[in-house]
Amino acid sequence: MPVPQASAGATFEDFSGISTAAFSNPYDALIEASKNDPVQMQALYNTHRSTRNSQQKAKMLDKDFLGPNIDPILLRLSDPTVEPGFVDPRHCLVFWGRPSESIRNLIERVQQELLTVSPNIWIMPRDNLHITALEVTHSKKQEEIQLIVDSVRDKIPDITDFTFDHRARLIKPMIGFDASALALSFVPATGEPSDLARTRQDDAYTYHHLRRDLYSVCRDIGVAVDSRYVVPSSHLTIGRFINSSDFADDKGAYDPQKMDAFIAKIEKVNEWLEKEFWPEHNEGKVPAGGDWLVGQEKGLNCRMGTLWYGGGSSIQEGKGF
Repeated sequence: MPVPQASAGATFEDFSGISTAAFSNPYDALIEASKNDPVQMQALYNTHRSTRNSQQKAKMLDKDFLGPNIDPILLRLSDPTVEPGFVDPRHCLVFWGRPSESIRNLIERVQQELLTVSPNIWIMPRDNLHITALEVTHSKKQEEIQLIVDSVRDKIPDITDFTFDHRARLIKPMIGFDASALALSFVPATGEPSDLARTRQDDAYTYHHLRRDLYSVCRDIGVAVDSRYVVPSSHLTIGRFINSSDFADDKGAYDPQKMDAFIAKIEKVNEWLEKEFWPEHNEGKVPAGGDWLVGQEKGLNCRMGTLWYGGGSSIQEGKGF
C-alpha cells in the first residue's frame, strides 16, 4: 500500500525577499543582507512571518478554499483504526532546542485558547515541544540515519553543548498558521531589556547566527545537511489538522464561517500576545515569560527516528544553563 504523503502547503516559502543561491552556507545570506545588524535581522524575521500569515489568511478565507489539509500520516498514528499497523516510515536526524518552562506554559495557554474554537485539532504534547535549530536530514530509512549517526557519534556532544557558549535570545511570540498546521513563532532579540539581563552586545549573536554555525559545524565534520527549509523562521509547531469536523456544517460539508471564526480567534490571541509580551506595549521591556534563550535549562537535543510529531529517541542532550 502506498505511504500517504503529508502536505507541506506553503510552509517553506521564504517571504523575507532574501536569496540564498550565492552562498555555500545558506544562513549567511540573511546575515549579509542585514549587514550583521540584529535590528534588521529581527525586521526580516518579522516580515517573513507577517507576510506569510497574511498570505495564508487570504488563502484560507478565499471562496474557493475547501478546508484544512488533513495530515494523513498523523491521522493514522492518532487513530489506528484508519489503517491498523501503520508505521511512519520517515526517519530524521535533528538538533532540537527545548523551550524553557515559561515558554511551555505560554504555549499551553495558547493551545487551550485554540481548542475552544477547534476542539479536534491535534495538539503537540508539552514534553515534545521543540524548535528545530538544525534539521540534518529527513524522510530517510532507519538504516540511513543510523549510518550517519555512527559516523559522527563522537562529535555530537560538541554540537549539543554548543548553546552553552552561544546563547541566542528569542522574543515577540506570535501564532503562525497555514492550512496544515499551527506554530508559535519568535524573532531574534536586539537588546530589549528583560529579566534575562541581556545587552545589545549579547544579542548581537542571534538565532540566525546559531543556525549558521550549527550548519557549518556539521558540514565541517563531514555531514551533508539536507534541511527542508532555511527560511528566517524560529517557530515551534503547536498543533496540526487531523480532522475536518471542526469546519463542517450539519451535513458534513465545509463551512467557511467556521474558518472565519478560527482565524479570528488566532488574530485575537495574537493581539493578546503582543499586548502582554512584546516590549512595545510594556514600556520597552520584555515581560517575564516573553523571551527565552535557546539552550536555556536544557542544551540542544540530538534526536533521531520518526520525530515529525515530537517523537523519536535522543542520542545526546547538551548541558543547559
